[in-house]
Amino acid sequence: MIIIGITGTLGAGKGTIVEYLVGKRQFVHYSVRDYLTEEIIRRDLPVNRDSMTMVANELRTYHSPSYVTDQLLIRAGQSNQNCIIESIRTPGEITSLRKCAQFVLFAVDGDPRIRYERIIRRGSATDGISFETFQSNENREMQSTNPNHQNLAECIRQADYTFSNNGTIEELQQQIEKVLVHLNI
Repeated sequence: MIIIGITGTLGAGKGTIVEYLVGKRQFVHYSVRDYLTEEIIRRDLPVNRDSMTMVANELRTYHSPSYVTDQLLIRAGQSNQNCIIESIRTPGEITSLRKCAQFVLFAVDGDPRIRYERIIRRGSATDGISFETFQSNENREMQSTNPNHQNLAECIRQADYTFSNNGTIEELQQQIEKVLVHLNI
């Protein structure tokens, strides 16, 4: 069983990588966003990026920096199939997942304007924001010295493979396929 963790900036293409791995390689997907959305709804909070950040930080503070991905890893282990855990946002999550014998971390990034246009087209519950709010959200999530808070810059730095996604879906898929061949997956 191989577990691929996916990290990256807002709108960079994490979901596109997931779709490719699920559709072409039959990976099972475990989503941090979905896990947090369940918790947000249980708490009767608005489903938005602020709630996601607050709830994730609370869970990590109360339990451990890797709590959410640890919960998803338990589910993944029960599937006994190749899995994706997306989206990795703290170095503690990486440390915990690296204890798995077959863990690989992918990161994806791209030009901020291109990524912003993608999230506007995507139109999820957390995406209806201005470019300035997009930048502010990303800046807040890029670095933190608190191990329970998001630090995307460090997560991206720790990636085994990093994809630049400023082009087409097909170009991103070609990058993914080269890595999968290299990994013998």
